[in-house]
Amino acid sequence: MSGESGVLIRLGSWDELAGVVTPIRFCVFVDEQGVPAEMELDEFDGLSRHAVALAGDVPVGTGRLLPDGHIGRMAVLVDWRGRGVGTALLETLILEATRLGMAQLVLSAQTHALGFYARFGFVPEGDAYDEAGLLHQAMRKNLAG
Repeated sequence: MSGESGVLIRLGSWDELAGVVTPIRFCVFVDEQGVPAEMELDEFDGLSRHAVALAGDVPVGTGRLLPDGHIGRMAVLVDWRGRGVGTALLETLILEATRLGMAQLVLSAQTHALGFYARFGFVPEGDAYDEAGLLHQAMRKNLAG
């Protein structure tokens, strides 16, 4: 799938995409945001559908969709932010969830990104909380009806 950002979004399994999405996640979450490296990869990676944004052959962003409808690990390399990469990734993950028949999506948004997710119909739930040293907010989007 290709969008306004000019990037191609590829979906795949962890086995197919781990080698290209892991460096993006470590660059954004571990190096840039200070998330402990041991927290970045988890038992949900092997269960998830992964999306990678490619600018030509260069991976520039990623996100994942868990079988229970959680979207997570949304990350775009700093030089590609503000260029529609996150939008293309999120739209692809929402379409994939719809294709899979999911009724709702949930995510844990860093509070600075609440407006981004709200544009796609995600609604905040509960109070903000600390996750890996960063302030987050639970958000939900209904897909059915």
